[in-house]
Amino acid sequence: MQRILVVEDEPAIAQAVADRLAAEGFEVRTVADGPGAVAAFVEYRPDLVVLDLMLPGFDGLEVCRRIQAERPVPVLMLTARDDETDLLVGLGVGADDYLTKPFSMRELTARVRALLRRVEHAAALAAAPARDVLRLGPLEIDRAARRVAVDGAPVHLTPTEYDLLDCLARTPGAVLTRAVLLEQVWDWADGAGTRVVDSHIKALRRKLGADLIRTVHSVGYALEAGS
Repeated sequence: MQRILVVEDEPAIAQAVADRLAAEGFEVRTVADGPGAVAAFVEYRPDLVVLDLMLPGFDGLEVCRRIQAERPVPVLMLTARDDETDLLVGLGVGADDYLTKPFSMRELTARVRALLRRVEHAAALAAAPARDVLRLGPLEIDRAARRVAVDGAPVHLTPTEYDLLDCLARTPGAVLTRAVLLEQVWDWADGAGTRVVDSHIKALRRKLGADLIRTVHSVGYALEAGS
């Protein structure tokens, strides 16, 4: 049974999330503050963390930094704030995805399952002996190892960022709509969540360089083929 740590200081939300995830077959533990979250992470060793941004003790960003330094783990961040800077900072410290409150439990469950599938897929590819390396200009993607480099320098991507880049890289130069990216990367077909695509694209540009991903206004994004 996969373990999920829910870090949320609002009791009603924490209980609702824990109950829904338990009903979906996960083992769940809840914590209500930053220091308790870090301690529980070390002791409980969860497969995924659902992490609120605003917490007593220290905030979710600091929790994310500390747990990712301890052991890489997928993190779904919950936030009541819709400020893009906050969201990009969260993605920058190791969160894989985020949900803005209020959210539906159906969407929460879909995001959790998609993140866990990504981790399992990454482990399976890493164990495979064959190498599948794609080179597009300065960009190099090692699909078997799920490693990325730009001009020979390694770039650390979260599982979600890697999957988004890989999705674009399958058809270099082709424009993929936000809805298509949301469905293929997040397994989420509801177009209402396309803002999350934009945030992850911005996070990718900060790591890879602004010129590698082209925006097609009101349509979507394309990975430049390079030269």
